Amino acid sequence: MLFRASATTVAVMAFDGSLFLHLTERFVHMHGHGPSDAESRSWKRSIRELAAALNDAGLGDVEVMLEYALPLNSKRADAVLAGVHPATGEPSYVVVELKQWTQAAPHEDDPTLCHVDPYTHPVLHPVEQVRRYCDYLVNFNGAVAQHRERVHGVAFLHNANKPGVSALLGEKEGAQELLYTADDRGAFIEHLRSKLSDKHSGALAADELIAGVTAPSKQLMAVAAQEVREREQFVLLDEQQVAYRMVLNAVERAMRADRKEVVIVTGGPGTGKSVIALQLLGELYRRGVAAVHATGSQSFTKTMRKVAGSRKREVQDLFKYFNSFMAAERNSLRALICDEAHRIRETSANRYTRAALRTGRAQIDELIDVAHVPVFFLDEHQVVRPGEMGTVGEIREAAARRGIPCHVIPLDSQFRCGGSDAYLHWVVRLLGLEAGGPVAWEPDGRMQLQVADSPEELEGFLEARRAERYGARMSAGYCWRWSPEPKPGDPLPLDVVIGRWERPWNLRGERSVSGAPPSALWATDPAGFGQVGCVYTAQGFEYDWSGVIIGPDLVWRGDRWITDRAASKDPVFKKSTSDTDVDRLIRNTYKVLLTRGMVGTIVYSTDPETREKLRELVQGGTEARPTVAEESLVRR
Repeated sequence: MLFRASATTVAVMAFDGSLFLHLTERFVHMHGHGPSDAESRSWKRSIRELAAALNDAGLGDVEVMLEYALPLNSKRADAVLAGVHPATGEPSYVVVELKQWTQAAPHEDDPTLCHVDPYTHPVLHPVEQVRRYCDYLVNFNGAVAQHRERVHGVAFLHNANKPGVSALLGEKEGAQELLYTADDRGAFIEHLRSKLSDKHSGALAADELIAGVTAPSKQLMAVAAQEVREREQFVLLDEQQVAYRMVLNAVERAMRADRKEVVIVTGGPGTGKSVIALQLLGELYRRGVAAVHATGSQSFTKTMRKVAGSRKREVQDLFKYFNSFMAAERNSLRALICDEAHRIRETSANRYTRAALRTGRAQIDELIDVAHVPVFFLDEHQVVRPGEMGTVGEIREAAARRGIPCHVIPLDSQFRCGGSDAYLHWVVRLLGLEAGGPVAWEPDGRMQLQVADSPEELEGFLEARRAERYGARMSAGYCWRWSPEPKPGDPLPLDVVIGRWERPWNLRGERSVSGAPPSALWATDPAGFGQVGCVYTAQGFEYDWSGVIIGPDLVWRGDRWITDRAASKDPVFKKSTSDTDVDRLIRNTYKVLLTRGMVGTIVYSTDPETREKLRELVQGGTEARPTVAEESLVRR
């Protein structure tokens, strides 16, 4: 959170202007950039309205936690109020969503969405938004995991009068009890009094919530079976739920009117693209709608077939590859969910393709043609191979050629890397994928970052985390030759050699060899630890701790990164691949590897000057901070 104090203190600081300055300073420290204009306006206006209402309610001793960060993602509730319930005497929490809207109208097809000027896209209904925040908090905070009744939600549209938002009150179930306007200020105050006692301080309840153990994120693969076959689901928040609903609405329109639409959902690593994709597949599957999931990732598709379809062949058949639709009938599917669409290739043909199918037809065209509603989930900064062309521009152009409407939905919040926006910002600045150059790492309490002095130290650190029951994997840039697959019973070739440290790459094939899991299961099978993963195996997956080895293909010299294509052993880089493309793809590769960890990342470079630069950025120099090994000893 950015700030915590009693309602009385918040009111004083809100009215004298010091609260805004404090929130801004804390925000810059935690995120590495300033707040948006909308956030600044909210801090200046909305918090003041909330604080005034609390004090008018006689709830000056209630504890107010502003910009409260939800566990394991980057979403923040505007405020969480902590106190004691007046009837039960138990801790009581109210999640408050503050809106400066003056007018809003419900979406014509969906009561969970609404339209607000000047937004071009629908947004989530405030009641739906705050309910989901409450559900998510219960799912991931141990202090309330067994006490759903202690968590309440409310939306306060303090600038709106009833006529401006009256349609919202009738369209959404529960809106009358959970949504208040300026005209309802008295009712809002009474609502707060019904949840929070005016006779007790909220400090202890706030302490308890903050100290609540953060439950491990529901790993995507671990719940895939339930997600597709049953009704247990991840809680989607804000724009995630908007994206989910807009796709379902597009499918419904297509079924009613027999027409096509294209939907593109964009977002960086961990913004929930694959989670939304799986929820969509599960919901469409339960409705009996003809839909399949497709990716360009062999590892991801095979893992989904194994985990989600472990007992039902029909579920396995829902997971395809992008090149599965070369001979498919047009509009034979109602929906096609294209996950990791940044891996779309120019064509689907390869050396094994029958001559009759070598038509030269673009893969994007095949994917659009096969379904009434093709949905593309992509991150343009995760393109790591020459010839990958799944971009917003390419897809839009392909849709426009056919006269098909195309909708683009951006996802901003991210759930990987502990929900740390600061860490993702640090990574893109480090690699020069965003202007401004590398910046020093400022710990934010969400993501841990370490630099190792040797591969032995990196592996030992990860082993210690595994002993603490965390998952961990090692991955590296493609800078070492990859030997052919060994015969069953033979040892794995020790291809990744750094000094006296030698380890094998992950397997390439579809079967286990000498105890190592097949390629598709390297990221999810515990036996995958001990082999070094490459970007093609790691992409699309996540694990608690990520150990990343930066090879000689990317080194720091003076004041900049230098990419050395000769140091790369990746066979996809042909002579025809330009130096500019190789540079971009190598940097994107390390972005993917550095954003796999949920709890922390430990990084090692084979190059001494690069190690020194990383140490300077992460540890502020070698003299002031203990080494990774010393910190591990302290923890034990």
